[in-house]
Amino acid sequence: MNVEEVLKLADELVFVKTGKHLNSLQQDILKGVWNSQKYAEIANNCNCTETHVKKVASDLWKTLSETLGERLNKSNLKATLERSQFANVSSYFLQDSVHIGNVNLCTDNVHSPTVSPPPQPQQTSTQKTTKPPIRIDLTNAPEAKSFYDRYTELNILEKYILEDKCRLLAVLGISGIGKTALSIHLLANIKHKFQYIIWRSLSTSPSLQTTLKYLIKFLSNQPETELPTTNDDRLSLLLEYLQKYRCLIVLDDLQMILNGGKLAGNYQPEYEDYSLLFKLVGELSHKSCLILNSWEPPLEISSLAGENLPVRCFKLNGLGKAGFEIFRENGLLDEDKWSVLINNYGGNPLWLKIVSRMISSLFNGRVAEYLKYDCLFLSEDLTSGLRQQFQRLSDFEKQVIFQICNESEPVSMFNLVENMEISISDILAAIQSLERRSLIEKIENSSDALFTIQPLLKLYLQTNTQNQKPITQRK
Repeated sequence: MNVEEVLKLADELVFVKTGKHLNSLQQDILKGVWNSQKYAEIANNCNCTETHVKKVASDLWKTLSETLGERLNKSNLKATLERSQFANVSSYFLQDSVHIGNVNLCTDNVHSPTVSPPPQPQQTSTQKTTKPPIRIDLTNAPEAKSFYDRYTELNILEKYILEDKCRLLAVLGISGIGKTALSIHLLANIKHKFQYIIWRSLSTSPSLQTTLKYLIKFLSNQPETELPTTNDDRLSLLLEYLQKYRCLIVLDDLQMILNGGKLAGNYQPEYEDYSLLFKLVGELSHKSCLILNSWEPPLEISSLAGENLPVRCFKLNGLGKAGFEIFRENGLLDEDKWSVLINNYGGNPLWLKIVSRMISSLFNGRVAEYLKYDCLFLSEDLTSGLRQQFQRLSDFEKQVIFQICNESEPVSMFNLVENMEISISDILAAIQSLERRSLIEKIENSSDALFTIQPLLKLYLQTNTQNQKPITQRK
């Protein structure tokens, strides 16, 4: 949220409770607190006493808390208002639909009864034609979580879809980085630009036949007996709908149909037919957009994507100072040390939440006390999540990433070639694949290509090498 959105939301909440809008001092307090100013600074800027500012702020927090039904104060303002705005995207869509009065909301897995729109005033010939109804199916979508200031990323994705007319968009990143949350908020922001919106999870690895059936039934309202019987015919029919209507489709957890033990982007044998779906969506002209959330891009996405092309890959990186909101939510102290946590845990929202809860529980929120031990926290749930990702690596990827892990400094391509007894071609392929999986990072501001690995990933590898073959070196 930006300051303008905060003021608008707070004004609406206060008006609901008091029947009055925010006054100028309340607005200045919200702006100041949102920008991390102290009450003394706000008082100085407003030409009043700090005591008066504290009193007005206290009354404002109380009013907002009563309206929201949860405690709000200076320290948790950002997190609480963001939860208020994005607490439940399905509810958000529904509320907005009610106000529009011309939306059909599909909530069942197959068919939902059409919600009849309220009577509309008869339009004259000079009035605009009523927009076609929007059909929305978010039954597979999880609830929206805190957004943590991903507005730059959100704006980029909106531009890709609305301005650049991107047909196929892969949102990529390591587990826990926030791909799903970002896509949920993206849908909420641009839903009014589409006639059909549907979210499907591939976490259970459905066949292409199952996925096509569901999409076509949603877009066409045809009973199953009328659907095409072959995947080729289903693909052709789906493309017709994507060309005829403005559709926004999200396929989440795409990595579940990709293969482990090989380089990034290879399909499991029984899911190779998904490749044709993505190629057709990316190459053929239509007015819709398919978003893929995944740990890694399918091979055809990597080959089709380009900066000025209708197929794009967007890698989601870790949080910077926006991750401080996670620490505030968990009541952590020693704010001057928080950047160390961000760096140690790669700004990964999930990892930051796990370590924050541990510090809150075992160190009473004292970050400085925890950092005295100069260690990283690798909990069982973190280990389990990382194990799933590293088990997917090919043998060459494992050798390369362990070589990088064993170095205390970022590693050059020359160093890898000189010290590993595998071909240069295999090293290059492994590095490219590891980058696509977001497991290694290339240092940008360097004349040479240098590669490194995040501290937590390095710790995981160092503590899980007992079953790995030793890395041989050139003689």
